[in-house]
Amino acid sequence: MTATKSFSLFLCSALCLLLAACGPVEDTRPGQPVAHRQQAFKDILLSFEPMGIQLREQHYEAESFLKYAQELEQKEASPWAFFGPETDYPPSKSTPAVWEKPDAFAAERGGFETAVHQLLAAAESRELTQIQPAYQAVQEHCRSCHKAFRK
Repeated sequence: MTATKSFSLFLCSALCLLLAACGPVEDTRPGQPVAHRQQAFKDILLSFEPMGIQLREQHYEAESFLKYAQELEQKEASPWAFFGPETDYPPSKSTPAVWEKPDAFAAERGGFETAVHQLLAAAESRELTQIQPAYQAVQEHCRSCHKAFRK
């Protein structure tokens, strides 16, 4: 084997080892606030997305939808406590604007919370004409906040 081939093989092997060592960044800080808020958002999505599937696929089931809306309302406040000072570090997907513009972030949060409460009220009515725009309002608040405050 030539020196060039040996060196190329060494470089490829080293690169493979380095890439294998790469993985998701873990939250190793005390209390793991970033990991907790990411999990809280995932839990919110587990209640929100099934409602969207019902609406998009036109398979609305009033009792199931109401159950998910109730779960969402119970979970909607859970991530916010984990946006404390000094929690903007990997694996955070938040932009510095969360801490630089706290009033704007609080307004987005408030809009989301209000929309979630309105979605629950619409789900309790069991009227699709009320539910669909209420679901879209929650979705729009998610998009708006992500556009301004998520990487």
